[in-house]
Amino acid sequence: MYKKLYLKSLELAAHKSAETYLAIISFIESSFFPIPPDVMIVPMVMAKKEKFVRIFLNATIFSVLGGIAGYFIGYIFSDLAMYVVEIYNYEDKVENLITNLTAGSGIYIWLATLFLAGFTPLPFKVFTITSGLIGFNILIFVFICLISRGLRFFLVSFLTYKFGEYFVSFIEKKGALWSTIFGFIIIILSLSIYFLIK
Repeated sequence: MYKKLYLKSLELAAHKSAETYLAIISFIESSFFPIPPDVMIVPMVMAKKEKFVRIFLNATIFSVLGGIAGYFIGYIFSDLAMYVVEIYNYEDKVENLITNLTAGSGIYIWLATLFLAGFTPLPFKVFTITSGLIGFNILIFVFICLISRGLRFFLVSFLTYKFGEYFVSFIEKKGALWSTIFGFIIIILSLSIYFLIK
């Protein structure tokens, strides 16, 4: 099924209404859909390089809106939320997180994890839904989603625009590894700056 959804998403990237479909995929991927918007972003930018900014903004805005929808799924429909979490085999991690937060610890770990989920191939929808489940501050949640998703989709769009096939080949082979490493570097730098100016 995953393969079929992936191929269908690639097919939609070539459709005359590709931007509309990108908005839909970006929205639903943040709350339950398994295929990331990058699958559409790359071929769309390759086809229309002059629109790379518009494509990245489209994906970012609707991904964040989808993240907010995921948040409220977790906040209002806890049974449905846990069902989605279980599909991705994250129930133990979520339960441990809730326990740690209830005990008054783990907030910085959650901030870092939420950023990584938005920036890397981690299942973002699990973390948007969990944010609602734990009643995480929604303003901070939206801010982190904007930064992590915006940075991710900007880099994918810009690097596809700049390097074309070379970047496509790279991201297919090592994209997940390097996005994770880059995400950790950003978190370490951000925490270092925070504790220096605190």
